[in-house]
Amino acid sequence: MVSVILRVSFLSLLGLIFVPYLLYPVYAKTSSIDTFEARPPIHIRKSSQINPPGLSPDQVKAMYHLPQSGGSGTIAIIAGYDDPTVENDLNVFSKQFNLPACTSSNGCFEVHKIVSSTKANSGWEGETSLDTQWAHAIAPKAKILLVEAKTAGGKDLLAAVDYARKRADVVSISMSWGGQEFSSEETMDSYFKSSFGAVFFAASGDNGFGVQWPATSVNVIGVGGTTPHFSNSAVTSETAWLGSGGGISSFVAEPSFQLSYGLNSKKRSVPDVAYAADPNPGFSVYHKGWIAVGGTSAGAPQWAALHSLGKDFTILSLYHDASGKKYTSYFRDIIRGLNGDCGTVCKAGKAYDTVTGLGSPLTTLF
Repeated sequence: MVSVILRVSFLSLLGLIFVPYLLYPVYAKTSSIDTFEARPPIHIRKSSQINPPGLSPDQVKAMYHLPQSGGSGTIAIIAGYDDPTVENDLNVFSKQFNLPACTSSNGCFEVHKIVSSTKANSGWEGETSLDTQWAHAIAPKAKILLVEAKTAGGKDLLAAVDYARKRADVVSISMSWGGQEFSSEETMDSYFKSSFGAVFFAASGDNGFGVQWPATSVNVIGVGGTTPHFSNSAVTSETAWLGSGGGISSFVAEPSFQLSYGLNSKKRSVPDVAYAADPNPGFSVYHKGWIAVGGTSAGAPQWAALHSLGKDFTILSLYHDASGKKYTSYFRDIIRGLNGDCGTVCKAGKAYDTVTGLGSPLTTLF
């Protein structure tokens, strides 16, 4: 229990209001996919607000040089449990920010339950609303497919991933969840391949230094977190967010794309890229009222939406782009900040680092 107290004490430096699961061990111990249970890394700063208290889509698009509209194909959101108000929440969000309506009736939004009797879970509902709303905000012309797993167990979530990866219309798959690594995790890598070219994204975690699966898979783009800094509502810089998950995998060998990039870490390094994650100011989300939400789980669906806008990049091409002379035209290099007290490995620095990866996006055309 001591480790739990230390973990919460470290995270309390962030000044957040945590969802209830963070009062307990961050990850349940697991030895295989049979005992794996995921957590959605979401942090709520303000809740039950009458007006949106966090960042707007326009602010985020300006921050990352993104187009006002666009997107094609289907963005799949993989979530645990059912969110019974998700479509209504998305409608309220879209109207508030003058986005195109995204409903089941107009074909923009689809919910697929792996098991028809899937029950709701209050700990996951806010995450699901965040993912669907911000994927739509970044790529308003793309279709949103919400695939709801029966539970947050590993096998149930992989069943949802398996459904999404086998659909020809799906171009990107967002997994805003993760859990403790396990020794046989590499045998699950085939779930993160699509015959139709879909690219997979996963949150790197929100508990500072350390990694989580499935962001550690070599077939998944792990998304870390930053803190944006503003002047007159315009972003001036980003620094590493203290809660950004990142580090070196215990089990996965260093992939060729990281070795050729020059990391030489012997094991898989996480994350690959970064995105705003600090709950202050957080992203505006509607779920039973307006809330401000942060966490690396906000970056995974938005990077998935970036792929819908550009559709050409893969994890291999990201490292290729970062190794060239035009690196700064693709990424904002995050060179300051940390995610723990463990020396150099916990600090952001030039080019790649195990806090913010290659950096945050400055284009959709990787």
